Amino acid sequence: MSQTYAFDEVARLPLPGDNVAIATQRLEAGTGINHGAASFYLSHTVMEGHRFAVAPIAPGDELLSWELPFGRATALIAPGAYACNQGMLDALGGRAIDFDLPAEPNFADHIEPYRFDEGSFTPIDQVTGTDEARTFSGYLRARGRGVGTRNYIVVLGTSSRTTGFARELAARFADADTPGVDGVVAIAHTEGGGWEKPNNEEHLLRTLAGFVVHPNVAAVLAVDYGSEAVNNQILQDYMARNDYPLGSVPHLFMSIDGGFAGRLLEGERQIRRWLAEVGVERSAQPLEHLRLALQCGGSDAFSGISGNPLASWVAREIIRGGGGANLAETDELIGAEPYVLQNVRDAETAHRFLAMVERFKERVAWHGESCEGNPSGGNKFRGLYNIVLKSIGAAMKRHPDVRLDYCIEYGERMRAGGYYFMDSPGNDLESIAGQVASGCNAIYFVTGNGSITNFPFVPTIKIVTTTPRFELLAADMDVNAGAYQDGTPMDELGAELFDLTLNVAGGQRSKGEQAGHAQVQIWRNWPQQDGSRLEELRAAPVPTGERLQVEGEEAPAVEFAGLRGGRGLVSDQVGLVLPTSLCSGQIAQMIAARLNAEGFGREKGISRFVALVHTEGCGVAGAEAEALYARSMLSYLTHPLVRCAVLLEHGCEKTHNDYMRNELAERGLQADDFGWASVQLDGGIDKAGEKVVDWFEHRLAAIEPALPESAGLQALRVGLLAAGPLSKDAAAVLARLTRWLVGAGATVVVPEGGALLGSATYKDAVFAGQTPAATLAHGQAVSAPGCYVLETPTEHWTEIVTGLGATGVEMILAHTGDHPVQGHPLVPVLQVSAESAVQVRYAEDLDFALVGPADAWANELLDLLVEVASRRYQPVAVAQHNTDFQFTRGLLGVSM
Repeated sequence: MSQTYAFDEVARLPLPGDNVAIATQRLEAGTGINHGAASFYLSHTVMEGHRFAVAPIAPGDELLSWELPFGRATALIAPGAYACNQGMLDALGGRAIDFDLPAEPNFADHIEPYRFDEGSFTPIDQVTGTDEARTFSGYLRARGRGVGTRNYIVVLGTSSRTTGFARELAARFADADTPGVDGVVAIAHTEGGGWEKPNNEEHLLRTLAGFVVHPNVAAVLAVDYGSEAVNNQILQDYMARNDYPLGSVPHLFMSIDGGFAGRLLEGERQIRRWLAEVGVERSAQPLEHLRLALQCGGSDAFSGISGNPLASWVAREIIRGGGGANLAETDELIGAEPYVLQNVRDAETAHRFLAMVERFKERVAWHGESCEGNPSGGNKFRGLYNIVLKSIGAAMKRHPDVRLDYCIEYGERMRAGGYYFMDSPGNDLESIAGQVASGCNAIYFVTGNGSITNFPFVPTIKIVTTTPRFELLAADMDVNAGAYQDGTPMDELGAELFDLTLNVAGGQRSKGEQAGHAQVQIWRNWPQQDGSRLEELRAAPVPTGERLQVEGEEAPAVEFAGLRGGRGLVSDQVGLVLPTSLCSGQIAQMIAARLNAEGFGREKGISRFVALVHTEGCGVAGAEAEALYARSMLSYLTHPLVRCAVLLEHGCEKTHNDYMRNELAERGLQADDFGWASVQLDGGIDKAGEKVVDWFEHRLAAIEPALPESAGLQALRVGLLAAGPLSKDAAAVLARLTRWLVGAGATVVVPEGGALLGSATYKDAVFAGQTPAATLAHGQAVSAPGCYVLETPTEHWTEIVTGLGATGVEMILAHTGDHPVQGHPLVPVLQVSAESAVQVRYAEDLDFALVGPADAWANELLDLLVEVASRRYQPVAVAQHNTDFQFTRGLLGVSM
């Protein structure tokens, strides 16, 4: 029998003029609601955080939340009807739910165009100071750098090419315990590593410069190779032109112009010197030195009711004390302009805000997308049906008493106290990086689903919107804003959070810091500069997946020591922890490290466990980018080297576990063949980790050990590529190796573009002088032995290697004509060179130097491939821990 409730027991109206309410718990179909003088029954089961009508809404009338319109009724919506648009129905249709959804939507999305009325505008004053002068214990910096809440030594990878170096160097100090120094951290990212100037160059340089002079940085070692599009010299020149106080920060700009190991030792010596020099004591500092980043991610319908208003309460108090607060995520304020600009410093600031919003929309449109596509699957699952609802809730991070003072560019420095808006994408990690670069020394992260985001050298306080979700994730969350909905006054919660904030700023570790979890992502390059190529790119033919006709050549008779296991005859067997998005990446890595440390799977022939950490799966728009991502993910799940695999979702991403289950089903694959875990739904980092470990333990117990089996060249799957100068002799030997492998019945994949297919010598010998078009889509696995050319949308080295790995090759042979590059965490990458300068400078980083008679090189390289396939040789990059992994977004993917 259906229950009947008083409205306040089971629902909330953000403002009295709203005509739809938010369910505070799941309500079954037929539930009775007493609302004021009216009573009605729910037409369908309504999920927690989803909306139902509380008054009749006629066709064409607006649906209101916070008394702002977010849609228009397409049919009569009676009280008790489940409010649903097509996007919500599509999102829930891909989830495993146990109730019937409405057959049709009853409202359509609608964004009311906003026009700023300068004639009726009246500027207001900012909130004023308080009687009580609050302080926090911080690190006072010289030359106007502000006050640090932490004191970290930073190893900064200036470009994506040096991420492996930065991580490895910082890892050597993981257990360092130096008084007055919080630790040594790496800042590794995906940007600036190409040969051509990226479209996001200004954003990238501003962000890197802001990191270098950040008040939480005690010293910084910036590392590059020197030949990147964004390198140390370009960064130093930028900082000098823009008056960054570099001289106030102990620093070293270092290029890897010699052996990797030698430069690591050089960096290690420098950091040890700094550890003895930069330790300082905290001192009491006024609130005017606190800069608060206001973020929300994994948002839900309650973010705007509890979490964001709580964050705004404390931000108001910090501003009263002379400090600053930074609101960001441009696309997540679209539709909320009336509230954002309700209180603003002057008309110029209002116009600047609106111009930034329009610029963001235009950039997204160049890539064929709309900002209305922003809400993730997790957002919709938790009640944020469209961008307007998400934006209205996000805007509540500005307290009604507080005015908007400044609008700044991504990563632009905050030079005074007050309330700021910073242009950024809605992608949480990319937005946070900009806020940190602007000078924020503390972060509020409001989350409905329970996002576990943290930044390496700035503490993050995570605020959860509901009590049940806080209780589920209490080990990883700091504050329960859901207590407000349970009856605790906002002023009481605000005072508690204010105290906690000052304590964390003064050195108390946040939950994220205690967990040792942090990630960095800078606003990724957008491929297009205008919309002129949009139709051309959309109409581009899709590679067929067919083999190319290549005349093979008889190869030497050699064999390798293979393994016969669940994926057939392979060169190795690996366990895979595959994160479904950027936010579960480091946790996947932590789990893989534990499995390796405990020796899991050795008796079954599992050589190691890997996590393929990447930055995709959420915060990006584009059908092409999503297709590239899904195809690549499935190719890695079914890769010949992968004996067993677990998918680890964060829980609120676009490409959540249910999304991946549907993708598997569409390709005729069984979801039960893989393990599944969720950071948010399984109860946090530790519990998700235990679930993954338990799954591998049971799966490994059930499989048969791999058996050794000798195999000829026909069983090899090899990727070939070249970067930088490629001599005729080197091209000729790679061509001969290609023809040997094809002639023996093996698989060879080469990327389109680049030095290999740019070589007339190689093309003449392999493709009769022609430049073949790509026959494999990026991320597509080969279907049979033969020769293929892989589609490569960008020049990003790691994206190309990641795409090659997804084809199913079990090793990659790379010729480097400039400097050694990062390897692949799953697929062994062998680096060779015929360039004498590279051989001299980077001798210890090469797997083989092409010296002596060129006629012997092909045999020597074939022997090297056999050694790797037999697991008797480990590539140098793997031994150095110099590996990286990154999915491409293609030419139409753009951050949102």
